[in-house]
Amino acid sequence: MRRTSSDGRSSENAELFTLTYGAIVRQLLTDLEEVEEVNKQLDQMGYNIGIRLIDEFLAKSNVSRCVDFKETAEVIAKVGFKMFLGVTASVTNWDADGTCCSIVLEDNPLVDFVELPDTCQGLYYCNVLSGVIRGALEMVSMKTEVTWLRDMLRGDDAYELQVKLLKQVPEEYPYKDDE
Repeated sequence: MRRTSSDGRSSENAELFTLTYGAIVRQLLTDLEEVEEVNKQLDQMGYNIGIRLIDEFLAKSNVSRCVDFKETAEVIAKVGFKMFLGVTASVTNWDADGTCCSIVLEDNPLVDFVELPDTCQGLYYCNVLSGVIRGALEMVSMKTEVTWLRDMLRGDDAYELQVKLLKQVPEEYPYKDDE
């Protein structure tokens, strides 16, 4: 009998994705040897995914245009993570300017079946997620910096990403409406 999650997705698909991601990380560790280089590569892979994933998100989520960075962060946490990973997250720790916050994941399916060996203690195993967020936000005119603050694989009590808005880039249109 086929197992399905609460949203109707096959749990076998989730496990296959998790195991495939693990194999990719393992191969990067073998090929690149330096943990910091693997972190950079995972971030870049995520960025490349994010710049493409935003189109699917906007097409399927029926989310209207966000008015500010705070609303955007909430949509990422409540809609984006649910849509693509099947988990929800919460947004906390806003700074006074409303340009920096934390996204705390309630669950992280990427780390099922994962234990980091001592040789990989500097590895941000889920760094692909920071890249996805950065890439997707760049496609909606928000230049951001996304870093891991807490990671349960490193002994912390939660998975927490810090998202900092560096610059709101004005949208450019390829032509003028009045011509």
